[in-house]
This record gives sequence, structure tokens and C-alpha cells, in this order.
Amino acid sequence: QVQLVESGGGLVQAGGSLRLSCAASGRTFSSYTMGWFRQAPGKEREFVAVISWNGGRTDYSDSVKGRFIISRDNAKNTVSLEMNSLKPEDTAAYYCAADPRNMLSGRLIRGQYDYWGQGTQVTVSS
Repeated sequence: QVQLVESGGGLVQAGGSLRLSCAASGRTFSSYTMGWFRQAPGKEREFVAVISWNGGRTDYSDSVKGRFIISRDNAKNTVSLEMNSLKPEDTAAYYCAADPRNMLSGRLIRGQYDYWGQGTQVTVSS
């Protein structure tokens, strides 16, 4: 069992930056693929970024590529999302997710992670 708690959300002006963190419980964190997703009001949840168990591989949605950076610290059981050059369309609830499968597995590509956090709100004003 893994519990995830996100933090770092808030209100920021367009062009600004925020850093989200996700703290995970459980001794197997270092073996899990970690992902970030977001959901805006009235829209479906969408993939943002993913990082492999050892941090050696990352992937991003086209909408955030070049602006967001995902990273992890397995010694501290945390995964972070550095968000730069924020746009109003980045406004959403952001969720951290964890799964023991490889990041290239079909389930994870479809966003079917086993564990999810409660989310943290990011609001970008124009």
C-alpha cells in the first residue's frame, strides 16, 4: 500500500513558476513509476509527466514539454514537478500517482495507476 500527499499548489500569475511535491509512504517507493496528472473543471483527467523508478527516464505531455520538469528523490520518498512559464490553461487540480509497473506498460500509458493522491490546486491568472 502506498499513500500519496501532494503539496505546493496555489495561485500564480501567468509566466510564473510553482513547484509541486508529492510525499509517498511505503518502503517500496523507490521501485515505483511516478506520474503527475491534472484535471481542469469540466475536462477529463490528462497526463502531465512520468518518471521511471530510478529517475533515468522521463516523459511529458506535449502541452508542458520544455516548461515542466519531473524529478524524484528516492531517499526522501518524494517526487516533484517544477512548473515554469505557467499559462492560464495550466489551471487544474494536479494529482500524483504511483504504480509498480514499468512506465512503458499499457496500463500506465492509459493512466491506470494503482495509487493516487488527493490532489493540489494550481490556478494561473492571466
